Amino acid sequence: MDMAQHIREDARLIILKELGKQVDERLHSGQLTAAIFAYGGIDREREWVHGELDWLAEIGAVTLARPGSVVIATLTEKGARHLRRAIAIEGISRPSRGGE
Repeated sequence: MDMAQHIREDARLIILKELGKQVDERLHSGQLTAAIFAYGGIDREREWVHGELDWLAEIGAVTLARPGSVVIATLTEKGARHLRRAIAIEGISRPSRGGE
């Protein structure tokens, strides 16, 4: 796996984890961009994060709403199952056993 793919897979896991921490399991792309940088050291523009959110929506891990220039992501059951390690979604890093 090349470094760019590894970064994408880690960023996707961070997105799912951050959504899972929220009471309503939703966050906007600005918050997710900050979380990806804070927890993964991955410094990317919001448009890059939008692309990753689109990918996650295509595979059914999140749903998206687009009110204006921001994207709001909501965790789906499939995404939550990946976080619980009940399934493994190819293209997203696996969470550790302890959920960390």
